[in-house]
Amino acid sequence: MKLTWNGRSILGMVDISGKLAVEREAIAEGKIFLRKETMKMITENRVEKGDPFQIAVISATNAVKKTSDLIPFCHQIPIEDVKVRFDSSETAVTVKVHVKSFSKTGVEMEALSGVLNALLNIWDVVKKYEKDKDGNYPTTMITDVRVLSKMKRS
Repeated sequence: MKLTWNGRSILGMVDISGKLAVEREAIAEGKIFLRKETMKMITENRVEKGDPFQIAVISATNAVKKTSDLIPFCHQIPIEDVKVRFDSSETAVTVKVHVKSFSKTGVEMEALSGVLNALLNIWDVVKKYEKDKDGNYPTTMITDVRVLSKMKRS
């Protein structure tokens, strides 16, 4: 397996100018644990700031498109499609982000950026319900962020 690291101890992007653009996809996921009472408020559409899932779709899509602004050595790539899905239980929400591109490099960082930003925005809109009497978040946590799959069609 050939590594793409530039072999020097200086910072820099990997040169992808010699690569051909091909169809690429990645799916990432992550989970946020919330209080049962907060999850009930979400399902009953009683969150003051708005629907956390709608906000998460917008923020995930924005993060996917802005990944190269957030991660310095990620290339700017054309994003063809972003799909955001949710699976919720009594105490958690799992977010999946599916990204498609026709480019010279993979889209897993974009998918991860989308997942993390969606989870952070869910936390933001429900944080007032998650705090304990001291203003801390004893049960709220973001976990299990990972790339589920990555595909390159040549």
